[in-house]
Amino acid sequence: MRRRQELAKALDVSYQTIGYLERGDFHPSLELAFRISEFFGIPIEAIFSRKPFQPMSEILYSTGG
Repeated sequence: MRRRQELAKALDVSYQTIGYLERGDFHPSLELAFRISEFFGIPIEAIFSRKPFQPMSEILYSTGG
């Protein structure tokens, strides 16, 4: 929870908002999406997509066939 609070403070949102974002229960404004992108130093499309992302576990542990 501490990290969620730290992130919320850095983004100027409530820690509950971070939880909603993590669960997919909340869609951020474009402004918030840019702030998240800038905070992590990665492009918005690496964080948000209109299509579901492939689970990281499938990418990391794929047997290749």
